[in-house]
Amino acid sequence: MQTHNTKALGVTQIASPSLHTAKVLYSTTKPNIVALTLVAALTGSYVASGGVLSDWSAIGWTLFCLAFATAGACMLNNLYDRDIDRKMKRTQSRAIANGEMSAHIVLPIALSLSTFPIALMAYLVNPMTAFVTAGAVIGYVVIYTMIAKRRTPWANQLGGIAGALPPVVGYAAVTGQVDTVAFLMFLIMAVWQQPHALSLALKYKDDYARAGVPVIPVVHGVDATKVRIALYSLLLLPVSTLPYFFGLTGGWYFVISVILGSVFVIKSFQFLNSSRQYDMRLFLLSLVHFVALFSCLMADIQFERII
Repeated sequence: MQTHNTKALGVTQIASPSLHTAKVLYSTTKPNIVALTLVAALTGSYVASGGVLSDWSAIGWTLFCLAFATAGACMLNNLYDRDIDRKMKRTQSRAIANGEMSAHIVLPIALSLSTFPIALMAYLVNPMTAFVTAGAVIGYVVIYTMIAKRRTPWANQLGGIAGALPPVVGYAAVTGQVDTVAFLMFLIMAVWQQPHALSLALKYKDDYARAGVPVIPVVHGVDATKVRIALYSLLLLPVSTLPYFFGLTGGWYFVISVILGSVFVIKSFQFLNSSRQYDMRLFLLSLVHFVALFSCLMADIQFERII
């Protein structure tokens, strides 16, 4: 009995550190970003298929490969930014920044996840889907993280290009091409990301300043950033209605997109005219807007197909 307990204890002692390491490694993949990426990609596939997700093999492999490629890109971002993450209160507890996870362990895993799934995607899905995914990874890791983020306040705009590609990935998985419809979804997400990211940048303005990251609130100030948030939210309203005017959706989508956009505009301008330095409610509202708009897009396409 004592021998059995000793063996069980030994297995627990071995498994526990391995489980902890896996959890810490998982945290470096930025799971929330991966989740939003998959939601956007699935929306793209749904739109491309006209509400009939028949080719589950292509869609499933796309989501599988995209999840791992996104995870790898996020790990590389964490790895490269570990020096500035240590200077920011919001990020100093990240596993690579605080030394809990070794860079020597993360690097080969991150590189593998950022490359192999794209090759697999090219083989199992189609070359266009892999090409767009590769563009998103390169845009996020190289253009945004390694080149722009520490040099220019325009980094958010450049990073937004990569961040707006997931629906295009999902669309290309079904059609094998990128056309006007794919561009519309890209445009919506590209514009949406700006007030979303700027709202967060205002909250952590002092953190960014301490780390020497020239985000717009640091370089141009709080008031100028609030103006940009209001203007982007104003631009997002007509942009989000474009699927209706291009015949992609029916009237229900148009009405709901106008309501969602109007609420976002009103809240943005209320923030602009306030004395508040930041407003995380606006940041959360942007997340609700994103999920609700894309859900409405899929629901309306399904509704139009049924009737």
